[in-house]
Amino acid sequence: MFITFEGGEGCGKSTHSKLLKKYLKNKGYKVILTFEPGGTEVGRILRKALLKGPRLVSRYSELFLFAADRSEHVESVIKPGLKACMIVISDRFVDSTAAYQIAGRGLPKDLVSEMNRISSGGLMPDLTFLLDIPPKIGVARGTKSTKKDKFESENMAFHKRIRKAYLRIAKLEPKRIKVISSIMSAGEVQGIIRRTIDEKLGNKG
Repeated sequence: MFITFEGGEGCGKSTHSKLLKKYLKNKGYKVILTFEPGGTEVGRILRKALLKGPRLVSRYSELFLFAADRSEHVESVIKPGLKACMIVISDRFVDSTAAYQIAGRGLPKDLVSEMNRISSGGLMPDLTFLLDIPPKIGVARGTKSTKKDKFESENMAFHKRIRKAYLRIAKLEPKRIKVISSIMSAGEVQGIIRRTIDEKLGNKG
């Protein structure tokens, strides 16, 4: 099973993906937790170029770097994990690129969709959790204890476009994408995630 977590800055993806991994491992499942960008050795190099400091690359170069990161990620981490009958959880995948590069950067939808298709090899998640949060709250949460990366440093209009794009994507794929308000407590959010997963896996507790 391939599960992804999506959402804007400060929505809690990293926290909840780690909690879900622990929950599933305690139930006896073999689990891989990974992330984009940077979930591979090559990806770690690309992540520095993509996230650190000011915008050092053009918006098209940014798209191509994300695509390169994903291609390596899919071939060296995600597909091998699925082939080994493991549950693979990824913090970000193709929905991030669609939201950030189309709505955020204003790139052509057809180009981004094709790059997503190529870089993913046609692979799509079985289940996606979209943790939705108002941008003003999310950005404030995400930058409390760490230095802002390139995307966190964008203006509020940028983050509002990202949120709207994610919600549009979710409306188009309601069977795959579960939208959860992450304004709720971490316990409440994780409870919804676990109940959804148990239902998907046929567990009753």
